[in-house]
Amino acid sequence: MIDQQEKKVEYLELIYDLIFVYLIGRNNSLLHYIENGFVSAGTFLTYVLCSLAIIQIWTYSTFYINLYGRNGKRDHIFLFINMYLLYHMADGISSGWRTSVNQFCIAWFLILVNIGVQYLIEMRNHRGEPWALDQIKRKALIIFGEAALILVHMLVYHLSGISLAYVPILFGLAATLFSHDVNSLIPVDFSHLSERAMLYVVFTFGEMIISITGYFEDRISLNTLYFSGMAFLIVVGLFLSYEVFYDRIVDRDITTNGTGYMMIHVFLIFALNNISVALDFMRKEEVAILPKTLFITGSFILYFVFLFLADIYAKKQCACNMRYHEFIGVLGLSFLILMIVLREQMALNIAISVIYIFAIFMVIYRKGKSASAGAGSAAS
Repeated sequence: MIDQQEKKVEYLELIYDLIFVYLIGRNNSLLHYIENGFVSAGTFLTYVLCSLAIIQIWTYSTFYINLYGRNGKRDHIFLFINMYLLYHMADGISSGWRTSVNQFCIAWFLILVNIGVQYLIEMRNHRGEPWALDQIKRKALIIFGEAALILVHMLVYHLSGISLAYVPILFGLAATLFSHDVNSLIPVDFSHLSERAMLYVVFTFGEMIISITGYFEDRISLNTLYFSGMAFLIVVGLFLSYEVFYDRIVDRDITTNGTGYMMIHVFLIFALNNISVALDFMRKEEVAILPKTLFITGSFILYFVFLFLADIYAKKQCACNMRYHEFIGVLGLSFLILMIVLREQMALNIAISVIYIFAIFMVIYRKGKSASAGAGSAAS
């Protein structure tokens, strides 16, 4: 049987996650190549696919460690192999995609095979447990299936120049969602899983902190102080919103398979990556105003949409009514309209962003405060 004692995040897991900080930085650099005021459609698609592939690898590894990891020698060896391959994957990310696609895809393929082999080895520890074997086989099938589709993509790309990189990614997402019933056979250690997701989010904020350093590089002036202060407040507001949500609202003691929570974090982390790039774009005159405005506005809204989707993992005392969702929707719509109307006024634009973020934060803070009060009264 699986050890159901609470699992702690190990030091090696943290080091493994730090590799993804490097990957995030490499991937975000794809969008620094501006053509006609913005990135080309092909470059942006490459950025999206690389982002999802990277985050997907992290989710596969995290699920395996959460369910079957024992912090033993075998786990260490497989993680170190993946860390080495992730460096090659990062080196394959470049704007000259045609010259590096093979390096990226081969590393991607080998990483998935590495994770899939761990599941196959784990089968021997669960003989006589048909429910566990069913889950292990399904997860291995998904991972090996995605790896096979990567090879198909490489072959098609080599023969025709047509990229099918989205196929393995969509297959992995869809197969994971449709395997919800099988995953439910063995619940995850949600406390460990949610902590791993939180740490990856924190590392992503680290990349965002680096991205706003450009606001502090100009000679000290009122303009520099204003924009650097506003950029810093944006990062602070986004971080505090997640912090309160994680610390006070999410019920880390619930029994779940964790699939939905990790899916939400795939797109939550993707939104944070977009915000990091969007904040860099805001100060660049060579980026056209309308796409710049739409990119940062969409990134903020995407972040909060998926943060609020995590309400399904909230404590019982945090139940939301229709007025709550209507208020959030009105805030988002008002933010979108104001950002588009005032897109020529960057000083107002960034101020509106700060107001919107802290308005949402106050909603989350009040919700978290009521949850803490409810927990205190229940305990007494």
